[in-house]
Amino acid sequence: MTDFSQELDASGLNCPLPILRAKKALGAMASGEVLKIIATDPGSVKDFDSFAKQTGNELMESKEEGGKFLFLMKKK
Repeated sequence: MTDFSQELDASGLNCPLPILRAKKALGAMASGEVLKIIATDPGSVKDFDSFAKQTGNELMESKEEGGKFLFLMKKK
């Protein structure tokens, strides 16, 4: 897995909380930094895909691992 600058554990949170937390975390990060997000909501896969398209941040990785969904998002 790629190096990341910050990790956000949104396990147990349902839509839209993982997105809102990620938005807040990315807001405090510098351009080019990578946020790793861990979520348990199956809807988050589609949500983060849409979020990346809407915000211009790059969704570098999206995968499921042991019932959790892992995302790597690079701030634009």
